[in-house]
Amino acid sequence: MATAQLTTDRLAEKHRSTLDQALSTIRTRAYWSPYPEHPKAYGADGSLDAAAGLAAHQSALNTRFDLDQPGTDGWTGGETSPYGPSLGIEYPHADLDVLIPAMRAGMGAWRDAGAETRALVCLEILARISARTHEFAHAVMHTSGQAFMMAFQAGGPHAQDRGLEAVAYAYEEQTRTPAGRAGWSKPQGKRDPLELSKEFTPVGRGIALVIGCNTFPTWNGYPGLFASLATGNPVLVKPHPRAVLPLALTVKVAREVLAEAGFDPNLVALAVERPGEGIAKTLAVRPEIRIIDYTGSTAFGDWLEDNARQAQVYTEKAGVNTVVVDSTDDYKGMLANLAFSLSLYSGQMCTTPQNLLIPRDGITTDQGPKSYDEVVADLAAAVGGLLGDDARANGLLGALVNPDVKARLEAAAGLGEVALASREVVNPEYPDAVVRTPVIVKLDGSKPDAQAAYFSECFGPVSFAVSVDSTADALELLRRTVREKGAMTVGAYTTSADTERAVEEVCLEESAQLSLNLTGGVYVNQTAAFSDFHGSGGNPAANAALCDGAFVSNRFRVVEVRRQA
Repeated sequence: MATAQLTTDRLAEKHRSTLDQALSTIRTRAYWSPYPEHPKAYGADGSLDAAAGLAAHQSALNTRFDLDQPGTDGWTGGETSPYGPSLGIEYPHADLDVLIPAMRAGMGAWRDAGAETRALVCLEILARISARTHEFAHAVMHTSGQAFMMAFQAGGPHAQDRGLEAVAYAYEEQTRTPAGRAGWSKPQGKRDPLELSKEFTPVGRGIALVIGCNTFPTWNGYPGLFASLATGNPVLVKPHPRAVLPLALTVKVAREVLAEAGFDPNLVALAVERPGEGIAKTLAVRPEIRIIDYTGSTAFGDWLEDNARQAQVYTEKAGVNTVVVDSTDDYKGMLANLAFSLSLYSGQMCTTPQNLLIPRDGITTDQGPKSYDEVVADLAAAVGGLLGDDARANGLLGALVNPDVKARLEAAAGLGEVALASREVVNPEYPDAVVRTPVIVKLDGSKPDAQAAYFSECFGPVSFAVSVDSTADALELLRRTVREKGAMTVGAYTTSADTERAVEEVCLEESAQLSLNLTGGVYVNQTAAFSDFHGSGGNPAANAALCDGAFVSNRFRVVEVRRQA
């Protein structure tokens, strides 16, 4: 074990109040975050300001990213920014037969440290990541294609919030059972009581594998990483080949903190694959891998659930997110809210609405009746107005993350009548970036060929305005969509109390997270840590929610030792 520079007392002095506040907030579901959202909040107390963060990012380009991990047998890389430039970074390639046993060596000391110390170490890791948020923002931007401000917030404080949230739930679940020894005495009438001393210890399952995604490497990666680490498990991070840097930085910080706290740094390690190597499947079925966290395609998520039988598998897969449009008392606000939701990050969010179900006879609004055609045309105009200025469009859209998204976007125009055509946006700072505005396609919900289009996920800046016979038909289609295809989000607009109850009942029965009548600055595709659940774990889009007790409780088991008193 390394010599501790960060003592438990020092960690508690720095972070216990933050942990307590996180524990309180997951119970109240109120707004709270310890990590600043505004870029100008950084630069004091040792954190990197904008210039220092950019310099740190640039210094990592075209270098070898050394982690001093056991079993390094070569170097690999190949990331190219969606904005055009090659990152030129090489990462250690691991001999898994050497690295994985080394990761297990520190488990005993990490287990014996206890739930509080593990939580405090995790909070120190998050605090150091937070101090480098500007650097992480550039790493996320140039691997995911997010615009800088979104990369800064979603890849920085919002991701850190989700990591802290996972730590809070992990601590809560582990401390339900009393720590240390507990006396047990059973009366026996006139005889002496039966007495035992009992000790309960949370024990991690084994090595946890985090399979990173391309679009939100930190936001989707941190919940599983920190939930597993806080519950006593070593964590092996396998990034997406196009988005290694944000998670490599994370692993480096974690290893530094673990060593300074007196623990084996190999409790967190990185596994980067060579081009075409495809090590995720190899890793997923190794007997040492006991937990898997995955965000990505349904096909691979299903494969993991079917084949990684030795592991507890947590997946977030594809879904078809739906908005039911019945009526509104704020037509302008509804259009503006939907336009922003469809445009943010070019629709490359697992929570972005895809299908807008609109009665073919139209809807009632505060501006009078609106026909289906009018609603679709007005929405198209709202999106066009939002993105009409190229500078604003670049700030909202970012860049398409990979060629597959561009291909889906181009193919969508042939699926029906185009209400809003996608257009190319030039980014003067990054002329090689592929930036496209959303396409909105009108589909008749009653036609089989249209059903084939809207009944499958079309990930990217593609939305379908689906005409239905009535709101009742929209609710039945919503139910079928969530039940068969899954949904991370559902939205609805209605002024009818009966319709509101009906759509709520569908979502309760099918386990889908619902947002009603959003017309202001909160959007269906955004969730707040400590308050909103991301996914429910109750429909095919995901088998877990970020975060709840179920997300962490099966990452450890409680082992009991009984002694005769």
